[in-house]
Amino acid sequence: MSQVKDEGIRVDGKYEQAPSLTKERCEEAITFILGQVDRNLETFKDTFPSEASTDNVYRQVGNTEWTPAFWTGMLWLAYETTGAEKYRQAAENQLGSYRQRVEERRYTDTHDLGFLYTLSCVSAYKLTGNEEAKRVALEAADLLYIRYLEKAGIIQAWGNLSDPKQQGRMIIDCLMNLPLLFWASEVSGDRKYRDAADSHVRQAAAYLIREDASSFHTFYMDTETGAPKYGSTAQGYSDDSCWSRGQAWGIYGFPLSYRYTEDEELIDLTKKVANYFLNRLPDDYVAYWDLIFTGGPEERDSSAAAIAVCGLLETSSHLPLTDPLKRQYENAASHILESLIDNYMTRDVPSSNGILLHAVYSKPGNNGVDECCIWGDYYMFEALVRVTRDWKPYW
Repeated sequence: MSQVKDEGIRVDGKYEQAPSLTKERCEEAITFILGQVDRNLETFKDTFPSEASTDNVYRQVGNTEWTPAFWTGMLWLAYETTGAEKYRQAAENQLGSYRQRVEERRYTDTHDLGFLYTLSCVSAYKLTGNEEAKRVALEAADLLYIRYLEKAGIIQAWGNLSDPKQQGRMIIDCLMNLPLLFWASEVSGDRKYRDAADSHVRQAAAYLIREDASSFHTFYMDTETGAPKYGSTAQGYSDDSCWSRGQAWGIYGFPLSYRYTEDEELIDLTKKVANYFLNRLPDDYVAYWDLIFTGGPEERDSSAAAIAVCGLLETSSHLPLTDPLKRQYENAASHILESLIDNYMTRDVPSSNGILLHAVYSKPGNNGVDECCIWGDYYMFEALVRVTRDWKPYW
């Protein structure tokens, strides 16, 4: 980690002043989001929103992809912010789908079990003490632990563990899946989950983060020797560029692991990753889909911006008052959030059942480009809850 360079904040004064964003405007945005959740309650009672919208409208899909829990997580956020039983009932109604998925081993050959079961089951247990949700989440943690490759020291991203084409691949997104393992160790008393998560975050820090503090989307390790092989991208512009959402996963994922390990190196690394991200934002503070772009006709990724806001706020919460970056990160988060509220929400698109416009799922795959993306909606809601309440993360 020590070999990673720190650019610092290059734009003098850009994040020294907080914007005019008020708590009242954030509450108004939450009220709009709650209206969209209400609008979708019946539609997604027994189904889930598609990963990305089509013409800014989410389709109904089953519990098969990596994204269903972002909807369930929004239901839990709605329950927390309002206390309304209808949201709790809607979230609990979906728990059977998550139980069936894990018990029948359907679509579980993925590290995204952390996304899926943290926001659906761990959240349910933390908020309501639901023992069945706890049991299902622990079973999901077991399936995630199976993907830990001891010699490589990583959790394999996706695919059959015996498939040579997939073996040894870790991706930066997985940082957000590690809290499920850390939590599992806390509630079960079994250290194996924590050890696997700690090993993975160290390997991610060593190989997914380049010397200049940019990130690879994906990196391959030799599963027999543990030697590093090469980095590449799946959703970024090129193998050598910096995919914006991946950098945002780093800004949020590393400090979440710090919550459990208290390893100061993770916070030091997060600062470098965050500074790289902030130095490449355009005038309206919302990143292009890859940080190689800082202007021009390329699409923005509002979902990367929302994730980054949560990450900056999480990082700031772990910095001492004497660290000037604490205030700058809070200000940067507020600037990004203000821009999302003013320019990227679906208020003026009444046909949309989403929340954030102008997100990108996969530009290389021409999938969900300039659409709503359900994770962007979730993280926008989480960011607003973070700045208006004393919120305890589900992660």
